[in-house]
Amino acid sequence: MARPIRHHTHPRPPEWERDFQRAPDLGYEPEGSFGCVRCLEHGAPNPLIRWHYHEEYELHLIVNTSGKVFVGDYIGRFEPGHLVLTGPHLPHNWISTDLPPEGVKTRDLVLQFADQPLRQASTLLPELSSVLPLLERAKHGIEFNGISEQVYNYMVQIRHCHGLQRLSKFIELLALLAQYPHYQLLSSAQLQSFDDDAALRQISEAVDYITTHYANQFSLADLAKKLGMSESRFSRYFHRATGNTFTDFVNRLRINRACQLLMETDQYVSTICYNVGFNNVANFNRRFLELKGIAPRDYRRQGAERYRQGLVNN
Repeated sequence: MARPIRHHTHPRPPEWERDFQRAPDLGYEPEGSFGCVRCLEHGAPNPLIRWHYHEEYELHLIVNTSGKVFVGDYIGRFEPGHLVLTGPHLPHNWISTDLPPEGVKTRDLVLQFADQPLRQASTLLPELSSVLPLLERAKHGIEFNGISEQVYNYMVQIRHCHGLQRLSKFIELLALLAQYPHYQLLSSAQLQSFDDDAALRQISEAVDYITTHYANQFSLADLAKKLGMSESRFSRYFHRATGNTFTDFVNRLRINRACQLLMETDQYVSTICYNVGFNNVANFNRRFLELKGIAPRDYRRQGAERYRQGLVNN
C-alpha cells in the first residue's frame, strides 16, 4: 500500500550543536574518555532530537521506531535499520511518529568524527585516501541499504572498546562503507551554515518555502519578493548558500520527491511528473535523466530490486 508523504518544515533555523550541549546524561560519552571517534546512544524522547548541525561527520543508525527523516533539503521515511552518514554542517533530524507514551530506551546509535584528522592522516598513510570519496559524498547525506546489521555490530564493538582497538574497528567500518555500492545521496545540496544568524534565517526560510511548495508554480522573482530582496541579490545569495542556482535547486528537489513517489507508490510516471511540480512530461523525463542518469521507470525497477536485495542481506 502506498505510504502518504506529508510535508513538515522547521520553523527555526537549524541549531549549531556545541560541545557544552553534549552531556553524558543525554547519551554522549564524557569528554576525555574517547579519541577521534565519539559514541552516542540515546532513546526518545530526548532533547537531542531536533533540527541541528555540527562540525563532525555523523553515522546514524535507527534501532527503534519509525517516522520522518530530514537531511538538508531531503524529507523521507525511516524505520529500524535506517543508516545515514551526514557530513559537517549538514542539518538533520529524525522525528519518530510511532513513539509509545512511555518512550523508548534506545532509538539511535551514533558515531561522530572530525574531518581534519582523517584528511591529514591520509597524506601520510596513502591507504586512507580511499575513504576521501566517502567523505565528499557525505556532504549530501548518504543512506546505505542492506548493511545495517553488519554496521550495528561494528558500532557496538566500537562503543565497548577504546584506544587503538577502537581506532582499528573504526577504520574497518569506514573501509566497508567506502566500498559499499548500495547507497543513495539524500540532499540536493549541502546547506551552508553561517555565523550570521540573520543570514541563516533567510537560508532556512527560502529552503523551507521551496521544500513545502515545490509542487506549486513559483519563480525566483516570487521568492526574492517574499524575502524582501532584489532578484539579482537573491540569486547570488541563494547560489552562495546552496551551491546551486535557484532553478537547479528546485529541479533537484522535485526530482528527489519524484524518486520518493516512484519508490513508495504505484502512481503513473506522468502523474508523478505533475505531482512534483513539472508541467511537461518530456521536460520531467529529461531532467530526471540528467540528474539520476536513468529514466524514471528504470529507477523504479532498480529501486525495487535494491529493496529486495536489502531484505535478503538483512
